[in-house]
Amino acid sequence: MQSSHPKPPPSVRVLQLVTSSWMAAAVSAAAELGVADALADGARPVDEIAKAVGAHAPTLHRLLRACADIGLVEERDGAVYVLTDVGEALRSDSPTSMRNFARWTGLAADRNTWVGLADSVRTGEPAFEKVHGQNVWDFMRDRTDVSGVFDDAMTEASRQLIAPVVDAFDFSGAGTVVDVAGGHGALLAAVLAANPDVRGVLYDQPDVVVGAKETFRGLGVDDRVETVGGDFFDSVPAGGDAYLLSNVIHDWDDANSLKILANCRAALGEGGRVLLVEAVMPERTEPSPTVSLMDLNMLVLCGGRQRTEAEFAELFAAAGLRLTRIVRAGLHSVVEAVRA
Repeated sequence: MQSSHPKPPPSVRVLQLVTSSWMAAAVSAAAELGVADALADGARPVDEIAKAVGAHAPTLHRLLRACADIGLVEERDGAVYVLTDVGEALRSDSPTSMRNFARWTGLAADRNTWVGLADSVRTGEPAFEKVHGQNVWDFMRDRTDVSGVFDDAMTEASRQLIAPVVDAFDFSGAGTVVDVAGGHGALLAAVLAANPDVRGVLYDQPDVVVGAKETFRGLGVDDRVETVGGDFFDSVPAGGDAYLLSNVIHDWDDANSLKILANCRAALGEGGRVLLVEAVMPERTEPSPTVSLMDLNMLVLCGGRQRTEAEFAELFAAAGLRLTRIVRAGLHSVVEAVRA
């Protein structure tokens, strides 16, 4: 039977692909304006939404029409709009909220960086410094207005991987889990809440870990966790049974990743494990391009990369570790290694 939706000709398909950034910009604009929050209580006419978000009503109507076309809102008679299930994920108070991630990808710090992708492919170097005049880490340090959005975006993204990781991986016998570069400790707090016999150490930059107390208190695990400030390129806290690094290694090239992993190996307690939470690159192309696009994002931003199972095994071996297993947890996986 012939499909009722014929395949578009190649030129049209290319047009759809190259203008997908326009669609992304519309999502980011809706997130920045807070459109989903304005529609949290149900359908509203454009004029009311415009007042709520501080926008020019006729122009907001143009944005909302585009958002309706891509499935964030539904348009009803009289220029009335209501959120769809997908649009709900742009609400600030949604448990699945990705509003700040959408805001981040709409900022020049992220979006303009992609202009340098071709140069990054030519040179193998990140585009960020060439585009913005600083590497991404220095830029974030100096631009707190941008780094604040970025931190909130990473917290949201991390929140979406927490439940699948805690459900898929057995932490019950982990003893002491050291969460390396764990931010405000959302993943570690969830691990401790699900495993009452496990203790934790949150390790990150000193100015970062001070913001974690509320996270641990909120889940009632603050009596089983210690916060330590430091730099993982120098060392990590010694004696842990499991060293957990969530979306950390993908930020770095092999040389810097080896420094981090070697420090974790040196700190491991007897029988300890290193656990990387990462989106593992498939060995061959798969229908969904999510991980391959994440890989390009790491390239242009900071020179990092998503890695295949074989690449993780090689990286571990160079650090004196041995890959033992990979446990799939939604889009991400837990990549486990022990001393070689």
